[in-house]
Amino acid sequence: MTRAMSGSDANPMLDGLRRGEPQLMLGIRMSRTTDIVRIAASTGHTAIMVDLEHSAMSIDAATAMCATAGELGLTALVRVPEHEYGAIGRLLDGGADGIVVPRVETAEQAQYVSEALRFPPLGHRSQLTMVPQLGMRPTPATDLNAALDARAILKILIESPLGVENAEAIAAVPGVDIVGIGANDLTAELGIPGDYRSPILRAAIERVAAAATKSGKPLMVGGVGDLSILESLLPTGFCPFYITGMDSDLFYVEALARVGKYSEWHRTVFQGGRVGS
Repeated sequence: MTRAMSGSDANPMLDGLRRGEPQLMLGIRMSRTTDIVRIAASTGHTAIMVDLEHSAMSIDAATAMCATAGELGLTALVRVPEHEYGAIGRLLDGGADGIVVPRVETAEQAQYVSEALRFPPLGHRSQLTMVPQLGMRPTPATDLNAALDARAILKILIESPLGVENAEAIAAVPGVDIVGIGANDLTAELGIPGDYRSPILRAAIERVAAAATKSGKPLMVGGVGDLSILESLLPTGFCPFYITGMDSDLFYVEALARVGKYSEWHRTVFQGGRVGS
């Protein structure tokens, strides 16, 4: 059953972050069916992020997952590959709750994508009357626009030195809901690829964190899987919004563990003399 979208319940993920409640998101890059969304729900995740930036997934497959997430009470975000107005609208129309936009470097870029998420007068999203979020019931624009605008989430990613330099102006854009740091790309752009303990990266995160705090926006640090490094960054004030992993990474880790498990069992049984004893 599609969750309600009125009042403060319209955006449970943002409300949870404001209360300091952890939001656990599963990244989806490899999967192509809605089964992965059901696994996300049954394992306690509160959100999914469908990754179109680093996959060949179709918009059709992405929106099917988003619509299923809504029916299961999960928040569905989609990371788009570009600042593409048309693709953003189609994803939202198909069931996405929000959009993750990579490599935002200026306030103008943040404003542009913000307007793609929202109907006039807040933006320029194209009008329609039927969406999965409202059970595909024909809905008057006055009701539909308000409901979907309240639900829409824009998370921008700062992934370059220019983005860090302009972080204060970017975070101040009214339509930006979450300020994110893409640590993988940012370390590469800073000339320290993969060095998440570097003081250069920490200084950049602290600058972006100050900008987010000034504008009252939650800050998310993405791309850092080492929890000890995340713990060292707690003083920056990032919000408890965590990607538990990408489906491809989780599958690899578990597949590797299973190979080790069965190989060890075989050695123990057949080379340890247990067979035929």
